[in-house]
Amino acid sequence: MSIDTPDPSDMRIVYDKDQLVEADLASTPLAQFNKWLAEAVAVGPQALIEPNAMVIAVRNDADVVSTRSVLLKGIDSRGLTFYTNYGSDKAGAIAANSQVSITFPWYPLHRQVNVIGTATKVSREESGAYFQTRPHGSKLGAIVSAQSSVIDSREILEKRMAELEAQYPEGSEVPLPDVWGGFLITVSTIEFWQGRRSRLHDRLRFVKNGSSSDLSDASAWKVIRLSP
Repeated sequence: MSIDTPDPSDMRIVYDKDQLVEADLASTPLAQFNKWLAEAVAVGPQALIEPNAMVIAVRNDADVVSTRSVLLKGIDSRGLTFYTNYGSDKAGAIAANSQVSITFPWYPLHRQVNVIGTATKVSREESGAYFQTRPHGSKLGAIVSAQSSVIDSREILEKRMAELEAQYPEGSEVPLPDVWGGFLITVSTIEFWQGRRSRLHDRLRFVKNGSSSDLSDASAWKVIRLSP
C-alpha cells in the first residue's frame, strides 16, 4: 500500500487554547514557569509526554551549532538544572562556549518557553545527591555509556551492562561516575510564548534588570512584550 507524501505547507492548526496578557503574568519568572509547568503536567502523558523535556542549543569550538533534547531535573532561584555525561558532545560544546539556548515545546497547550543563559557545572555533591535518586538501571547506564563516543556495536554496551549488573545487583549502592554530573543554566532572558489566532501570538519576556539573575526576585527582572 502506497502512502501519500504529506505536504508540510498544508499543515495548519488554529492556536486558540489561551492568551497571555500582562495582568495574568506572575511577578517572577520562577512563579510563571512553575505555573505553566504544572499546567503542562496536568494535560497528562497521553497528550504531552515528558513536559520537563527541553531542546538545548549549544555552539562548539568549531563554531558549529547543534541541538538535542534533555530533561529538566530542577528549577529554583538559581536557574535550571539538567544532567549528562561530561564527555558528551554537548558538554564539550559548553566547555568551549557556556552560552546556551533552550526551548520547552508544549505543543498541546500552544505554548513555548524560551530561555537564554549560561551553563556551568554544579558541585559534585549536588550531582551525587541527584544521582542517588535515579532508577538502578539508569545509574548503571551512566557508567556504561561513554556518551557521544563511537562504538562498534550495541553488543558492547549490553556486555558491559551485564557485567555491571553482576557487580552492582539491584539494591546495592552504585558510585557516581567521575564523568557524569549536572549543569546549571543561569538565566539572562526567559520568554513565555502563547499561540493566538491569526498568528498574533503573545510573547512576554523577562529580561534581567541588573546584575542579579534570581528567578524568584521580581525586582531583578523587567517584562517586555514582543511582536509575534
